[in-house]
Amino acid sequence: MENEKEVFNNEEEIREYDENQIQVLEGLEAVRRRPGMYIGSTGPKGLHHLVFEVVDNSIDEALAGYCNNIVVTINKDNSITVEDDGRGIPVKIHPKVGKPAVEVALTMLHAGGKFGGGGYKVSGGLHGVGVSVVNALSEYLKVEVKRDGNIYIQEYQRGQAVTPLIKGEKVKGSGTKITFKPDGQIFNETVFDYETIAQRLRELAFLNKGLRIQLKDNRTGKENTYHYEGGIVSFVKHINKNKDVIHKTPIYFEGKLNGSYVEIAMQYTTSYVENIFSFANNINTHEGGTHLSGFKTALTRSVNDYARKHNLLKENEQNLTGDDVREGLTAVISVKILEPQFEGQTKTKLGNSEIHGIVNTVVSEEMSRFLEENPPIAKKIIEKAIGAARAREAARKARELTRRKNALEHTSLPGKLADCSEKDPEHAELYLVEGDSAGGSAKQGRDRRFQAILPLRGKIINVEKARMDKILNNEEIRAIITAIGTGIAEEFDVTKSRYGKCILMTDADVDGSHIRTLLLTFFYRYMRPLIDNGYVYIAQPPLYKVKKNKKEYYFYNDRELENFFKENGRNGVSVQRYKGLGEMNPDQLWETTMNPETRTILKVTLEDAIKADEIFTILMGDKVKPRREFIETHAKEVTNLDV
Repeated sequence: MENEKEVFNNEEEIREYDENQIQVLEGLEAVRRRPGMYIGSTGPKGLHHLVFEVVDNSIDEALAGYCNNIVVTINKDNSITVEDDGRGIPVKIHPKVGKPAVEVALTMLHAGGKFGGGGYKVSGGLHGVGVSVVNALSEYLKVEVKRDGNIYIQEYQRGQAVTPLIKGEKVKGSGTKITFKPDGQIFNETVFDYETIAQRLRELAFLNKGLRIQLKDNRTGKENTYHYEGGIVSFVKHINKNKDVIHKTPIYFEGKLNGSYVEIAMQYTTSYVENIFSFANNINTHEGGTHLSGFKTALTRSVNDYARKHNLLKENEQNLTGDDVREGLTAVISVKILEPQFEGQTKTKLGNSEIHGIVNTVVSEEMSRFLEENPPIAKKIIEKAIGAARAREAARKARELTRRKNALEHTSLPGKLADCSEKDPEHAELYLVEGDSAGGSAKQGRDRRFQAILPLRGKIINVEKARMDKILNNEEIRAIITAIGTGIAEEFDVTKSRYGKCILMTDADVDGSHIRTLLLTFFYRYMRPLIDNGYVYIAQPPLYKVKKNKKEYYFYNDRELENFFKENGRNGVSVQRYKGLGEMNPDQLWETTMNPETRTILKVTLEDAIKADEIFTILMGDKVKPRREFIETHAKEVTNLDV
């Protein structure tokens, strides 16, 4: 944290965090009427966003160099308490509003120390809406500020102050403690998920080295402390903990330029996929941006320059591409900047043009120096990239061969695809079906107007353990790519998808679960935008058919079946357990699994890409021990998990 203090605290004005720095922009009226505009949704994501918005205030104090400890507590009544040892929100009367500054910050939208440039040099928080929105959407909120030798307390209900700011007893130290209970009138569900909060707090601790964040759950007694003196180096080690690495210690460098701070940690693994996570002011920039493009450009140039200089690339060989250089790379890029500009569909793409050049300069200088000073590691990195280049060339030939073959056959679609007549992708569905038998039933049972069927024979290749050329030689993978129409990897274009829904329909048994995991791994690693844009679904075929008094019932899990027995008893009941989709006739398959009126399909979403990467690595990677531990830990939550 020392470096960050140097960058952002060297101006005396930042120390003056008082009522004069609290600027008022507008009131709270609209928040309760349209909460989605301010926190994204009133579902689980929006609910947890409240926690992160309060925590972000404490993180801002840490960025400014005044906070070392944050404690987040989930209370028994599902209220949340966030306490820090920062400077404490100012409590004196605001000169323009005539109310205590803390009340202004909690009751007026966009009132805070972040907007005038005086209170904070750098601040996080995705929407920047502040605690006022949390207050507006809470049935109850209590703020306790330790400042100037006293404690100050105020309580609110649904955004309105219900007590004045009360000056309490004398205390030592400083800080802010906020307790809030989300409003059941606003949120469908007000129960917090420990793991969702834990993942974000761990991420924040990695991104702010030295900061200690504690999470307690008073409902269960569970607690964790996140504290990483290694910062993002520890982050990279955490991401790679179940992977084989090419060099033991991650490469780390940092730089300061024009008021911006750049930190990068990276480590190469033996895998074939890249994992780069970029952050700006602690916000996970899922869509990348200028900091990411600056990193990629400089890394590719540095590796090529070194390879040429040391004759690791011959004169007649082409330069390595960015994809070659990043094969197997895990990297975390973190920038802290004064005025971040976010754009993109979800406002998680950094748009500041100057950051491209700053990151580019830092990476070019530091990476070139590292390669010169570490020849054995440099050689391993370049050998891996050259191997990737050869595989890329083989993959290009495989793609060309596929295209030529398709041209000769006068069709670009796989022969076993039973396509639908609907040409508008928004209304068209592609079922990827396990096995020819089930594929036959699905073809007969489907609605031909909008449902296409692609039967898959056997298990597709495990893409976690194969390079692109091997993947493209797999007949089933080629059929999937061709049917969907988007291309793959660097050629991928989500707008060319021929279907608005790609539905994975596998047996409800161990083999079916394995095939589904293989397919999901493929989509995640090579057609990720299909998941990000909500195209990928999982069908839910029934596990049981029950007959009683000539009536038929379908149940999708053991719990549903047991509930039926409790209500109806077992007398005169016959139960058929489906071993596979092929055991259902076309009418049954349609009614239970394919009819939009009666089916259940689950949309595949990625709340946390780092967690998703970890799970796919565990399930489909080489290491057996973490896979066994994962299955033992999650056995009760997951049925038919097989790897």
